[in-house]
Amino acid sequence: MKLSRRDFLKLVGASAAVVGLGAKFTDAPVPLPARHAPITPRGSYGVLIDTAACIGCKSCQTACKIANNLPTDGREVALSATTLTVIDFKNISPKPENPVLKPVKLQCMHCQDPACVSACPVGALYKKEDGTVAYDAEKCIGCRYCMIACPFGIPKYDWNSPNPRINKCARNCMADGKRDRPACVQACPNQALFYGKREDLIAFAKDRIAKNPSQYVNQVYGEKELGGTSVMYLSGTPFEQLGFRTDLPSEPLPELTWNAQEKIPAVLATLITLLSGIAWWTHRVESKKLVEVPVKVDVRS
Repeated sequence: MKLSRRDFLKLVGASAAVVGLGAKFTDAPVPLPARHAPITPRGSYGVLIDTAACIGCKSCQTACKIANNLPTDGREVALSATTLTVIDFKNISPKPENPVLKPVKLQCMHCQDPACVSACPVGALYKKEDGTVAYDAEKCIGCRYCMIACPFGIPKYDWNSPNPRINKCARNCMADGKRDRPACVQACPNQALFYGKREDLIAFAKDRIAKNPSQYVNQVYGEKELGGTSVMYLSGTPFEQLGFRTDLPSEPLPELTWNAQEKIPAVLATLITLLSGIAWWTHRVESKKLVEVPVKVDVRS
C-alpha cells in the first residue's frame, strides 16, 4: 500500500492523537483494588541464628521433625515437604583440596511482607500477628505459585503424596500454646538460636557485632533484605560464601510487582487505542482504493 504525502500526515496526526489519549489514561488513577500488604507489626517475634556458634549437631532439625510429626528415619540434606528445617554444610575454603565445612540452618524466613502470601490465590498462606507466615493445608490447591514467588526457594511440594500440597515451616510447634519458643530454638545446645521480639533481636545482634568486630560480619542478614524477615542471621563468614543471596533489594517483592502490575491496564489501554486507530485508518485507505479501482466488464457474448 502506497500512501500519499497527505495521507501520511493524516496517519501521523491520528497516531499522535491516540497516543495522547493513551497518555491521558496513563496519568489517570487506575481502578484497581488496593493491595493488601501484610506488614508485620513492630511487636512481632522472630528468630536470630548465630552461624558462628552453630556446631552442626542437627538437634534443631530433629526437634522440628518430632514437633511437626514428620518422619525422622531419613538422612536429609535439603529442605523438603517432610523436612522443614535443615542443617546445610557449605564449603567456605578457597582451596577445593582442603574443604572447610560450615553448618548453616535453613528454614522459612517468615518475611515481613511475604511474596508467597501475595502470590497465593486461595489464602492458604497468610501472615500472623506474631510474625509467622502460616499455612492452611485445607485451603491449598497445589498450584505451586508460592514456590515460584519465594525468593529463598522455601516452600516444597509433596510429590509422593496422593493428595500433594506444599509444606514449609509455619511454627506449628508453638500452636498448642505450651511452648514459649519454637522447638528448634529449645533444642539448640550451643545457644546459636535466639527467639524474641524482632526489634530486640536486631538490637542484640548489633550489640554482639559491636563487641566482637573481628568475629562477625558487620551485617544482620534479614534486617532489611526484601523489607525484612523474621528469621535473621549473624555470621563470621561473608554471607555469599554461605550461599545467601546478597543481591536482594530492600523493598518487599510484592510492593515491586504491584507497582508494575498497576500500570498494566493503562499500558494496554494505550496500546489497544493506538492499534485500533492504525487499523481503522488502514482499513479506510484500503476501502478507498477499492472504490477507485476501475472495473473492466467483458461485454462480448
